[in-house]
Amino acid sequence: MSAGRSARRRLFAWTATLRWKAAFFTVVMCCFLAAVLGVLVHVLVGRQTADQAREAALVELDSVVEAYVDGEPLGRNAAVNPSDLPPALRDMARRGERGTQLGRHGDRQVMWAVAPADGTALAIRQDYTQRAAVLQGLDRAIIGSAAVAIFLTLLVGLYAASGVTRRLHRTAQVARRISDGDLDARVDDPRGLRPGYARDEPAAVAAALDAMAASLQTKLNSEQRFTADVAHELRTPLTGLHAAAELLPPGRPTEMVQERVRAMRRLTEDLLEISRLDAEVERADLDVHPLGPLAERAVRATGLAAEVRVVRDARVETDQRRLERVLGNLVGNAHKHGRPPVTVTVNGPVITVRDHGDGYPEELLAHGPQRFRSRPGSGKQAGHGLGLTIAIGQARVLGTTLRFSNAPDGGAVAELTVAPEGPAAH
Repeated sequence: MSAGRSARRRLFAWTATLRWKAAFFTVVMCCFLAAVLGVLVHVLVGRQTADQAREAALVELDSVVEAYVDGEPLGRNAAVNPSDLPPALRDMARRGERGTQLGRHGDRQVMWAVAPADGTALAIRQDYTQRAAVLQGLDRAIIGSAAVAIFLTLLVGLYAASGVTRRLHRTAQVARRISDGDLDARVDDPRGLRPGYARDEPAAVAAALDAMAASLQTKLNSEQRFTADVAHELRTPLTGLHAAAELLPPGRPTEMVQERVRAMRRLTEDLLEISRLDAEVERADLDVHPLGPLAERAVRATGLAAEVRVVRDARVETDQRRLERVLGNLVGNAHKHGRPPVTVTVNGPVITVRDHGDGYPEELLAHGPQRFRSRPGSGKQAGHGLGLTIAIGQARVLGTTLRFSNAPDGGAVAELTVAPEGPAAH
C-alpha cells in the first residue's frame, strides 16, 4: 500500500511540473483543433462528393426518362419501381416529384435518382462505392496528418517549455543556495543582463533574485563591519575598565563590578570572533589528534562538571584549538540552559554532548542557532545566545558537521562529526 501511495505521489509530483502542464495543454489543444478541422473537411468534402453524385445521377435519369418515353431499353442500372428503392423516393415519385438519395443496392452503396412515370417510379442507381472509398481515404489522411502534426507540435512545445523550465530550475537552485548562506550566488540570466532586449518572465524573476541577493549581501556586510567596528572600539575602554576594577578594594560590590566587566569582555571577544567567522577569513590549522583525550582536555578547560565517556576512540584530523572552542561552547550551553548531568560521549569520530533539561526549542531545531536568542524556559541566566552561533561557525571552518536534536526521554543533544584521519595525514 505504501509503495502504491509513494508511486502515486511521484506521478502527481511529475504532473505538477510546468513542462508536463505545457505538454498536456499542447496535446489537448492540438487534438481539439485537429478534430474540428477534420470534421469540417469531412463534412465539406462529403457534401461536395454527394452533390457531384446527385448531379451525375440526375443527368443519367434524364436520359433514362427519354428512353422510357421512346420505348427504348432502360439500361442495366435503371428499373421501374425496383423493390429496394428507398421508401422516401417511392413516395416522391407517386407525388410526381423527382429526387435523389444515398442508399443500398445489395451490399453496395449507391446513389438513387427517381422520376415519376405513369403513376409509378422510374429509378436509376449509380455506384457510390468508389466515392465513399475516396472519402474514407481522406478521413485516414486527415487522422494521420493530425497525429503527425500533434507529435511535431508536442516536440516543439516540449523543447520551448524545457528552455523555460531549465531557467526556472536554475533560478530555484540559486535561491536555495542563497537561503543556505551563499550570498555570492547569482543566476546571471543572459536575457536579464541585456537591457536592450525585452525580458520574459523567467529573466525578470532571475533579475529580481539577483538584485535581492546583492542588496542582502550589502546589508549583511554592513552589519558585519558595524559589529566588528563596535567590538573593536569597545576593547580598549574595557581593558582599562578591567584594570581599574582590579584596583578596587575587596568586597561584594567589587566582585560584582569585576564579574560584569568580565562578562562584557567575553561578549566583545565573541562579537569579534563572530565577525571574523562571518567574513570567512578564518582558516583551520589541521593536525592529527586522538579524539578521546582531546575531548577530555576541552571539558576540563571549561571548569564545568561533565562526564566524558569514550566508547570508541579515533584519530581525527582537526584544529585542536577550534575543536576545544566548539566543545567548550556546547558544554557551557548545556550547563547554562539545561540540567545536569551533562555527558560528553566519544564514539569514533562522533562527539555527542547531552544535557537533561527541556531540550532545544523547535525554532532552533528548524532554523539553527540565532545570535542574541537563547534557549527559553530554563529559568537560568538568559545569556546572549552567541555560544551556539560560534560553535556552528567554528565547525564550518573545521569542515565538521554539527547537528542539534532532542533526546526522546528529554534533554538537548548536540552531535559533532569530526573528519577522521585521512590516508595522506601524518
